[in-house]
Amino acid sequence: MQVQPYLFFDGRCDEALEFYRHALGAQVTMLMRYKDSPVPHDPGTGDPAPAGDKLMHADVRIGDSTILASDGHARNHPEFRGFGLSLTVSTEAEAQRTFAALSAGGRVQMPLGKTFFSPQFGMVTDRFGVLWMVYVAA
Repeated sequence: MQVQPYLFFDGRCDEALEFYRHALGAQVTMLMRYKDSPVPHDPGTGDPAPAGDKLMHADVRIGDSTILASDGHARNHPEFRGFGLSLTVSTEAEAQRTFAALSAGGRVQMPLGKTFFSPQFGMVTDRFGVLWMVYVAA
């Protein structure tokens, strides 16, 4: 059994995937666009599918983990509430680089720094509204 986060970027998925490629070394391992679907509507709601090249589904590898992503309904109002993604890195230098990359255009919630449980821990909401907790295991 696996639990995989599925993020709906509401029309900004291509932009988000490119950002995560640069910031985290993310690799897209599978991608489907709505225009390639034989179903002319969103099967979850019956609504018309987003037009053009919007992403129906993507599998994205970040390190040893997979997240799933989509444009969803592509109304350009993504909301990510009630959760965060925890990113464990090996070194303080990697934490600093990753935190700085995720912070570009985002908002720092807790600056990266030493805590009682980690030599480097910080929280940042990226430019898409996703909360990341960057952590070096003690």
